[in-house]
Amino acid sequence: MTTTFGTLEPALSVRQVLTLERVLAGEPEVVAGAGQLDRPVRWVHVAEAPDVGVMLSGGEMVLTTGVLLAGDEEKQAEYIRSLHRAEAAAVVLGLGRAFPAPPDVMRRAAERCGLPMVVLHRPFPFAELTEEVQARLVRRKFAAVSLSESVRTALTGLITAGAPLQRLLDEIAQHSACPVVVTNLAHRVLATAGERPAVDDVLRDWERISRQAGGSEGDGWIRAELGGRGERWGQIVLCGHRGDTATGRLLADRAAEALVLHRMLGGHSAHTWEEQSAQSLLTDLVSGVVPARQLLPRARAAGLPVNRRTFVPLVVRDGDTARLERVLRLLGLPGIVAELADGATAVLLSLARDQDATVLVANFAARLRSETARTTVAAADPRTAWDDVPAGLREAQHVADAVADSSAALDLPAVVRLRDVHLRGLIRLLRDDPHVQSFAERELDGLLCAGDEDLLSVLRTYLATGRNKSRTAQLHHVSRPALYRRLEAIQGRLGVDLDDFEQAASVHIALLAHDAQQG
Repeated sequence: MTTTFGTLEPALSVRQVLTLERVLAGEPEVVAGAGQLDRPVRWVHVAEAPDVGVMLSGGEMVLTTGVLLAGDEEKQAEYIRSLHRAEAAAVVLGLGRAFPAPPDVMRRAAERCGLPMVVLHRPFPFAELTEEVQARLVRRKFAAVSLSESVRTALTGLITAGAPLQRLLDEIAQHSACPVVVTNLAHRVLATAGERPAVDDVLRDWERISRQAGGSEGDGWIRAELGGRGERWGQIVLCGHRGDTATGRLLADRAAEALVLHRMLGGHSAHTWEEQSAQSLLTDLVSGVVPARQLLPRARAAGLPVNRRTFVPLVVRDGDTARLERVLRLLGLPGIVAELADGATAVLLSLARDQDATVLVANFAARLRSETARTTVAAADPRTAWDDVPAGLREAQHVADAVADSSAALDLPAVVRLRDVHLRGLIRLLRDDPHVQSFAERELDGLLCAGDEDLLSVLRTYLATGRNKSRTAQLHHVSRPALYRRLEAIQGRLGVDLDDFEQAASVHIALLAHDAQQG
């Protein structure tokens, strides 16, 4: 259930105070500092003392009749200067017996200081104005406390319920009504939330706007640092927040607190969030649910070079993400790495057009094999168009699937391509076809019904080794006579002659299809 956080009542500015009904009754006139009327009013203070400045802490609108200033121009000028030094928001002078007309000395001093000076032409009870403005300010302070606690409670509830990072960001984005972006210290995007078109607009030119427009809260870009224990590791950015700046600042601060708590309690790190970002991007590319062109801003914001590049999709079975990233850094290859389903890890390289993709992929695979002898890299042909990357990733995944359970895996090259998987690759593509499934069941029925996994294993090895009986007996640690007896049992149950090439090929295809379906 989503909690509506609401927004804070906007801070009162000098201009807004002058539009209040009670103030309008006093016929206010701005006689100096007209360009500073958007200053926020923190408090309203009635003061007649010439040295009022020492009583202020900044942001006050000072109301006075000037009764103690009349007849002394030096006191009048110093009164304005002291307000300026105390960073008062404005001064309001009620005309009357002390000053029947706006005092020129005070007006000139206020203009020089840039201090808004307002005169009231009709008698005005200052107590009424003080009461109304103070009531509004108090309500706003109470609303700020209430909003802060509501946000903190909602986000903490999600964390204690075990919600993932994305759920927290979705909650923040919904109530800030703008895109939310989490970055590391290098401005690389780790996670996003918000309406997809708006997020894509932000990410499209992220490198530039995050460093330029992102520096100004006046543009609705509000940042909060992520870190703890003396270490900074990222930022959360509200991009183009349209509400009150104070509301945006509060939301960003509460969000930052929640993200740091989420990291500490869940044992997560900024690096883990980078992995999640890459995984989300590559999963979306492989699935094809989101058009590749719509994912381009995310790829660019994630730090992947995309302009005039050659993209090489790879899939490594049983690959360790950290190890693959380390090898990429060691070889100086730009790319992103993410774990997909079924123990496969995808790698998308982004190479300059003049680099030899074949040689660089071979170096990458050789480095992996130097650490883990049986590591095999499934590679698709290089793509020069971003729109072709999803098909390339699916091709690499298909090749990886085709060799995953191959008993001949030891004989495969370090880099396996579509042309290397032959019949096994074709069967993988057709494994979900009902005709292929029916064919496999029919051909292997005699063994499948008996549930004899040992005979199935012997048949699988015998056909994979090209019907080499000596090699099959050796791999299964049995004597030649024992193997002959098992082969005879297999032929009897299936009703085939495995010495006949066509019949053996038919059984081999059926077994490949059966294994592909089970896999």
